[in-house]
Amino acid sequence: MKRKIVQIDQEKCNGCGICVPACAEGAIRMENGKAVLSADNLCDGLGACLGECPQDAIRIIERDADAFDESAVEEHLQTSGRVHATVQPVPVAALHAAGVGCPGSRVMHMTPAQVPEVGEAGRQPSQLQQWPVQLHLVPVTAPYLQDADLLIAADCVPFAYPNFHQDFLRGKAVVVGCPKLDDNRAYLDKLTELFSAGSIKSITVVRMEVPCCGGIVMAARQALAASGRTIPFREVTIGIQGEIKGDMG
Repeated sequence: MKRKIVQIDQEKCNGCGICVPACAEGAIRMENGKAVLSADNLCDGLGACLGECPQDAIRIIERDADAFDESAVEEHLQTSGRVHATVQPVPVAALHAAGVGCPGSRVMHMTPAQVPEVGEAGRQPSQLQQWPVQLHLVPVTAPYLQDADLLIAADCVPFAYPNFHQDFLRGKAVVVGCPKLDDNRAYLDKLTELFSAGSIKSITVVRMEVPCCGGIVMAARQALAASGRTIPFREVTIGIQGEIKGDMG
């Protein structure tokens, strides 16, 4: 049938990933550092994601496509761990007006000169040397991933472990994620692509002791195996009271 549906211009797309959470149906995903339509029947063709693309890479066209399937959307969202909500995301224009801008669309690599060795008395300096950090938003081709020691951290780790910056983040590129709230299969695919395409020197995965957090380790190990590369791998487990419960180098 011929109907209206989203089309994503791969030449314009810079892989910022803003459109992924902006699509309530979960019809858009990241692949090879670009946004793509997961399946025709997941897209309602209404274009709620159009205003969220800072590159103007998304538009509505009319073409032959499978009919929109609400039941398929619900199944897809449940499988990926997302909830079908009607809450509208904050428009990019509003973020710019507030002076926030679009951090996910701008790849930044801070040089060592911007990350001081010594901070003010009683205050430790940040060791973050890049932006963005969320695994879904980090482009596989980001320059800070080349010849990098990669830190893969579960979202809760920096809150539980007080010396996260000094003990784990220092000198590393970092990606963060939550295997309980996100689609772990998407993590596996993204990490496989990252390990295969890049020149990662070492991998450190820091997780929480709770069982669900093991998913991020599983995704990293499976991705490494799928990439066919041999990269030193370290797994560290943090307790909910902030102590190191295990360290497997």
